[in-house]
Amino acid sequence: MKSIESLDNKRVALVTGGNRGIGREISRQLALKGYHVLIGCRDAEKGRKTVEELSNDGLNIDLQVVDVNQVESIDQMIQRVKKEHGRLDVLVNNAGIILDRGVSILDVEETIIKETFETNFFGVLRMIHTVVPLMKHMGYGRIVNLSSGLGAFEMMSGQGPYKDHPLVSQIKGSSSAYRISKTMLNALTSLVAHEVAGTNIKVNAVCPGSVQTDMGGSDAPSTVEEGADTAVWLATLSENGPNGGYFRDRQPIAW
Repeated sequence: MKSIESLDNKRVALVTGGNRGIGREISRQLALKGYHVLIGCRDAEKGRKTVEELSNDGLNIDLQVVDVNQVESIDQMIQRVKKEHGRLDVLVNNAGIILDRGVSILDVEETIIKETFETNFFGVLRMIHTVVPLMKHMGYGRIVNLSSGLGAFEMMSGQGPYKDHPLVSQIKGSSSAYRISKTMLNALTSLVAHEVAGTNIKVNAVCPGSVQTDMGGSDAPSTVEEGADTAVWLATLSENGPNGGYFRDRQPIAW
């Protein structure tokens, strides 16, 4: 396998939406493990602030301004990464939005669905299309997609382990655009994992659970450190690690 000359001996990880919440914590934990972490953020000012704060703690963190909704922005970003680092070992697709919290599938506007899919699904697809060729060239890659248990079919139908889950009756058909986007993300994870099998690229999805972030709320049961743990584990898998799985708390869960 032909390798790309590296400008940095450390493994390089890119975390989209890494300027806040779970993305920031994933970035922090990866940097603590010795990775050179690139925080992907479309707002340069917010990204620089996060980089400065984490760098003050002695962590190896840099900023890559990127808008996952724009192909040109992604292409420009990956060219910078190639030039500055010569490699990209890890991609954590964390950037995501929820615009229809509490809105029924019968009432959600089509424009909201499209906007949600644009970021939560197509944004991830664009990133994968861009980084997989580089990872194949290197003969190594780890891709982690931040999903949600709310997108699992068993949660939607109230079957299996979710049969008596309190969330089933609480949310019913609400937040449907967000939930369907995560179902689509799970399908994408499986398909890409199959395509890259045997290349030492591993693609997995993670449900971080309900976490104390802006999206999850301050009363969520899991801390941001706990929410980031499984994603970091998947981002640092050995060659014997899983490919094409869906995990919570480092354990496989149903799609």
